[in-house]
Amino acid sequence: MRIHIAVLFAAAGLAQTGNEKLGDLLQDRALNDAVARLKTDDRIAMFATLAGAKPAEAKYQIQMAGTYLQKMRETMDPEYLNRASKIVENVLSGDRGNYEALRLRSAIELERHDFPRVAEDSRELIRIAPEDPWNWGTLGDSLMELSDYGGAADAYQKMVQLRPDLASYNRAAYYRFVAGDANGAIEVMKRAIDSGSRSAENIAWCLVDLGNMELKTGRAAEAGEAFGAALRLFPGYYPALAGMGKLKAQEGKRAEAIGYYVKAQAAVPLPDYAAALEDLYEAEGKPEEARKQAARLAVIERMDQAAGFTANRNLALAYADHERNAEHALAMIREEMKTRRDIYEQDALAWVLYRNKQYAEAKAAAEKAMELGSPEPAFYYHAGMIAAALGDRAAARKHLEHALALNPNFDIKQAAAARTALKEVTK
Repeated sequence: MRIHIAVLFAAAGLAQTGNEKLGDLLQDRALNDAVARLKTDDRIAMFATLAGAKPAEAKYQIQMAGTYLQKMRETMDPEYLNRASKIVENVLSGDRGNYEALRLRSAIELERHDFPRVAEDSRELIRIAPEDPWNWGTLGDSLMELSDYGGAADAYQKMVQLRPDLASYNRAAYYRFVAGDANGAIEVMKRAIDSGSRSAENIAWCLVDLGNMELKTGRAAEAGEAFGAALRLFPGYYPALAGMGKLKAQEGKRAEAIGYYVKAQAAVPLPDYAAALEDLYEAEGKPEEARKQAARLAVIERMDQAAGFTANRNLALAYADHERNAEHALAMIREEMKTRRDIYEQDALAWVLYRNKQYAEAKAAAEKAMELGSPEPAFYYHAGMIAAALGDRAAARKHLEHALALNPNFDIKQAAAARTALKEVTK
């Protein structure tokens, strides 16, 4: 680490001489080159050193905040988000119009799920800098979560036009998947991966996205290749470990699935992982281990609350899948819907309403979730179970068959429930 900092200081020249513009350019280029070679923790240390050496220059503070955001992506530790936010707000307190701080604030608020604010701030930044693709990206991200899919499509298209790279192609691929074009989404995601990035984690993120798309649409071999590539590129990457866990579970290789999920959970304790492990341990005849995972969900919720997150869609879905805390799960989803109204939120609402036996309202939410034709097996499974509860056997059969056609093993527990329900409605 000391060598990297020494090289950076020598190249950047903390005491400027000669042409100031040329000096700034060389500094930035040297900084970018140095950053590209460092791990995230080393980047944080480097920017802390630079910020301490030149406290009057906000750019080093902002770059450190951006690196904290990257670290949060890698670890899901909300403390890094808080550190980034504190730095950005400190910069803005001294310079309310600092453009770099304002655009980074949008990324922070995206992570906090304040999507209405992000949409508003992104539009203002677009007014200031209409040719900056970052702002079109954050606008599109917020509009996706607010269920303004037409607006999101326009924003992402503009972003791709301005800068066709990993960040813009990744968003375009996600939009196409949500809009029902799985094949197109997969092709665009591959383009994102081929575009590359200085950050190995960013490429691994896209590989995991690709794997998840392929797994949802029944392309198990291709999904395994994508998850494996992510792990080779970024060893120990928790979303890729979880992806492999899900794949192995769907293949019936429960012991291997447990191994992958345990590793993912050790890195980041997400509710999805606890829920999957509970099902896997139950299937393996290990009820005590399953109970431990069920208890972990309550611990995860307390951790979320301590970090300032009062609602968690995935936690609510985990409760609904396991037929626990139905009223509480519904309250969490209704709270989250104040700022998040996408089709995934509608699906979660439908499922927790079903568990609360509010079938008519659940049907309405399920129909909203399916309105774009997104290739999400869980959407159609939930809709099928709701239709069955309402006595609409034809609709139940249609939706359940669709879910199983997308991926007959989409979930170790819920896919079996779908098959059982399908037999009932086809008698």
